[in-house]
Amino acid sequence: MKTKMSLTTKIFAALVLGIITGLAVYPMKDNPFISKYLIDFIFNFLGNGFIRAIRMVVIPLVFFSLVVGAAGIEDVAKLGRIGIKTLIFYLSTTAMAVILALVGGNIINPGKGVSLGTVAVSNVTVGQPKPFVDILLNMIPINPVEALANGNMLQIIVFAILVGVSLSILGERTLGMKRLLEEGNALSLKLVEIVMLIAPYGVYGLISKTFATFGFVAIIPLFKYFLGVVVILFIHCLITYQGILAIVGRYNPLRFLKRFAPTMMVAFSTASSSAALPSSLKCMQETFGVSKSISSFTIPLGNTINMDGTAVMQGVATIFIAQIYGVDLSMANYITIILTSTLASIGTAGVPGAGVIMLGMVLTEVGLPMEGIGLVMGIDRFVDMFRTMINITGDAVCTVVISKSEGEKLQEA
Repeated sequence: MKTKMSLTTKIFAALVLGIITGLAVYPMKDNPFISKYLIDFIFNFLGNGFIRAIRMVVIPLVFFSLVVGAAGIEDVAKLGRIGIKTLIFYLSTTAMAVILALVGGNIINPGKGVSLGTVAVSNVTVGQPKPFVDILLNMIPINPVEALANGNMLQIIVFAILVGVSLSILGERTLGMKRLLEEGNALSLKLVEIVMLIAPYGVYGLISKTFATFGFVAIIPLFKYFLGVVVILFIHCLITYQGILAIVGRYNPLRFLKRFAPTMMVAFSTASSSAALPSSLKCMQETFGVSKSISSFTIPLGNTINMDGTAVMQGVATIFIAQIYGVDLSMANYITIILTSTLASIGTAGVPGAGVIMLGMVLTEVGLPMEGIGLVMGIDRFVDMFRTMINITGDAVCTVVISKSEGEKLQEA
């Protein structure tokens, strides 16, 4: 009986095969036939065809995911202060994760000194520096339809959140609209699944072209990117999360990690926040002793809007791609990345690989080429396992902190 190869295995195999193919073709890259038909036609078609498919699904995925996510936060009104504290925790830690990623990315410099972008750099432009007030004002869409048509991600995010909140307030009067938007969200996720089916071919084309053009030197920044993301994820988990847990929640971080470790392993192995949701709920209620009224709110909400691990990946990946293409990001660009990644985390689906799709909107917002996704796509499954583990750990830390702030007595033994 034949065992069906998983998509993850196919993508990794495509990465390895792409590296081998590219290195084999590299010595012959100046041959007119090889250059014109193999590199510029076959590799280029496979890689950029995949990139165009990603761009096709980004906007509907962002819009529907955010609307449905915001519309589903009905318990915020019921829980009052618990809802406000939870939202503040999730959004602030996500912003901290992005800032940490940007600082760490500039220290590690995963793409620095490697001129992979010399061919394309002349075609790359990033937004000119703008006053901070203009960045904030530009988040408010004058014409939402125009924002959707032009792919203005920050405006789309703000509009989608407002629509979702309005639907939540209107309640039963908009059940038909909610159902329609939920169906649109399901359709967008299915489109992502379909696009991901061609991911191995896209990764093969992009990686083959990269290594065929630049040779073995291309593997160095790829390894630095992976190492950089993992190191920053663990710093965020062990310092940011455990620091908040100890100082604000007054709970022993070592005890927390020991108790929550089995659920972390579920998230790590599945690379899916949604798959780890049942385990997270059970662990919070039975192992930690958090009440159902709190854990049943904070964990599912965090599963929807708290994607710190994904935000870290997006921050480091953006710096990586910018450095690869020789583009200097301004302070305004960094502010845009922080805002976009923080708000984008609300709409990141809790399924494997969704984060790399959402990366496309961050790159679009700062004007970086989406072709850079091809470099990170090949190893994204391995990064995804680590960032998913961090995502669900953040949900659990928030739950414990909120529980303690509400005077609940947690299990200490």
